Amino acid sequence: MSRVVLASGSPRRREIMQLLDVPFEVIVSDADESTSSTLATDVVMELSMLKAVAVSDKLSDNERLIVIGSDTVVAKDNKILGKPKDKSDAYKMIKSIAGDVHSVYTGVAIIIKEKGKEEIRKSFYCDTKVFVNPMTEKEIEAYISTDEPYDKAGAYGIQGRFSKHVSHIEGDYFNVVGLPISMLYDEIKEYI
Repeated sequence: MSRVVLASGSPRRREIMQLLDVPFEVIVSDADESTSSTLATDVVMELSMLKAVAVSDKLSDNERLIVIGSDTVVAKDNKILGKPKDKSDAYKMIKSIAGDVHSVYTGVAIIIKEKGKEEIRKSFYCDTKVFVNPMTEKEIEAYISTDEPYDKAGAYGIQGRFSKHVSHIEGDYFNVVGLPISMLYDEIKEYI
């Protein structure tokens, strides 16, 4: 049995990881999450690996160790929409995606160690298109008046109150929530 570690403090990623039916622990990365990249795919790949490496470097086991790092961004017209700083920022983000399509990218980095020595390092990203219905000013104001937008990339959670504004997606739903579980499982199933 491998020791599986999720290098993320996200409660949503923790919930998704439970779907693997594999015991895992959470060790939050203390990596500096600044990057010079501006392309969404590069950002999520770089930051997910930084998180995985930061946690992996702290651990040395005599058993097989699998460390999983992940990072998610929302991008509209090649511009990354991070977590909103305040209500005004949340308003601008929701206004920009309402009535249009945007992408959610999640990068996943996997580091596998055998007896304390790194054996495998791999990473991938997943892209999901999210189609949002047009929203009135009243709908936007009502949404940003909740607590939901403020700890999420793009200022929304597809699994929460915002779901009523999403007409459909193209791609992996769990990617939008924060972790493309099917792709992750395919990458680690032979090691767990």
